[in-house]
Amino acid sequence: MLAALALLAIAGACGRKEEEPAPAAGGAAAGTPFDPATGTATVGGRVAFEGTPAAAAQIKMTADPVCMSLHKEPVYSEQVLVSDGKLQNVFVYVKEGLEKYSFTPPAQPATITQEGCHYIPHVGGMMVNQKLKITNGDGTLHNIHCWAEKNKQFNFAQPVKGQENEQVFRTTEVMVPFRCDVHKWMSCFVGVLPHPYYSVTGKDGSFTLKNLPPGDYVIEAWHEKYGTQTQKVTVADKDTKEISFTFKAT
Repeated sequence: MLAALALLAIAGACGRKEEEPAPAAGGAAAGTPFDPATGTATVGGRVAFEGTPAAAAQIKMTADPVCMSLHKEPVYSEQVLVSDGKLQNVFVYVKEGLEKYSFTPPAQPATITQEGCHYIPHVGGMMVNQKLKITNGDGTLHNIHCWAEKNKQFNFAQPVKGQENEQVFRTTEVMVPFRCDVHKWMSCFVGVLPHPYYSVTGKDGSFTLKNLPPGDYVIEAWHEKYGTQTQKVTVADKDTKEISFTFKAT
């Protein structure tokens, strides 16, 4: 089955440069240009977890021997990762407060790498009009299916190890889900923003939003299972504020 899919993918997708989506309304808004290097305020904190999370489901990769060969130990779902009461893979970003500014997207692309039959990172962020480079790091067929709601969806195969494709999102969207139609357990999420102020929590649940201009902000924390929470915070020039979020087991 995988061999047949690979032949079809090679015929239709291998070596093909993906078409860049046409500009759409609702992208990065016009405003006063702001260079983040000149920002002096910081908002940081941690995301805590209360209760006992459900045991992570073990991923069965028997459908693809290549995927199985890449792991010597059992592989588990990344949906809920809790360590010492801190929640990982929470996307924390400025939801409101930057509307009067405009920001230049970085020349360096954001990345999604398929490695070990997983998407890396599981949760990430990028800016509107920034390039997204998607790479197959495995020696097996992968499929990139973007399930955007506000941006243009795309769906293409990467049958060759080392194959790279680039895409661009034209509109703010939190979050954009990705799936692999070949390996149903593979998923990831990308937050597309008109500014660079976002962070993804690691094992310690910490996040930092640096180089902000002074102002009043709404900060949102998003998790794929537990939804969203928001907090308001005001920072002055050279100010540092600490806030925290707590998600509870359901």
